Amino acid sequence: MAKKKFYVVWTGRQTGIFPDWPSTEAAVSGFPGAKYKGFATEAEARAAFAQDYQQAIKNTPRPAKAAAARSAALPSSDWVIYADGACDPNPGQAGTGLALYRDGTLSELWYGLYTPQGTNNTAELNGLNQALMLAQQGVDQGRSVTVLCDSQYAINCVSQWAAGWARQGWTRKGDPIKNLALIQAGYALWQPLADKITLAHVKGHAGIEGNELADRMSVHAVDQQEQDFVRYDGPQDIATILAMRAG
Repeated sequence: MAKKKFYVVWTGRQTGIFPDWPSTEAAVSGFPGAKYKGFATEAEARAAFAQDYQQAIKNTPRPAKAAAARSAALPSSDWVIYADGACDPNPGQAGTGLALYRDGTLSELWYGLYTPQGTNNTAELNGLNQALMLAQQGVDQGRSVTVLCDSQYAINCVSQWAAGWARQGWTRKGDPIKNLALIQAGYALWQPLADKITLAHVKGHAGIEGNELADRMSVHAVDQQEQDFVRYDGPQDIATILAMRAG
């Protein structure tokens, strides 16, 4: 998780400069339209708080990896779906996020499936399952679809290992299959799509824009404690979203 020494809250239960995430979380978690951002130093935080939120975001230099992400090439599919999950700590509060690009342009962001006692793996499996549901919609519309996930575990569970487990009555030698219900759901979604879409691994936290956006949405799900899976209705400004808390 990204570590920040100081957080500015412009809109929340309390506003001001906070020295750590727990106190910031108490001010913003579940608060509709909360606006906040982390800074490495108190001086940067004070300078930002002296401005309104939009101006502060505009004046904050973006990290080099985020800048590189803007120019990262998308796969050539009509639809490209990035799936991610976050958990803090692990196990702990977990959430899921998606970023959908249509014809090379960011189209939709989704977040939710908050659980107070999840894991990184359950959050990632939830993300992949939601991406496969969305991919089915694209296929039904005659679109080519690529799904990208930064969890090799989730990809392998659904597209590689599940077939063998299913043949063995959803058992395996040794330990029981963890997260079985999520894997079974993902496998059911994957089977009709296996020869129709591309499912691939993407490196996480490497500045790839879609992955970074899905990451911010998964953390936003935790911050908002959103149990449903809902479309993000905030400003779809990429720089602003990338400035949100990272997982």
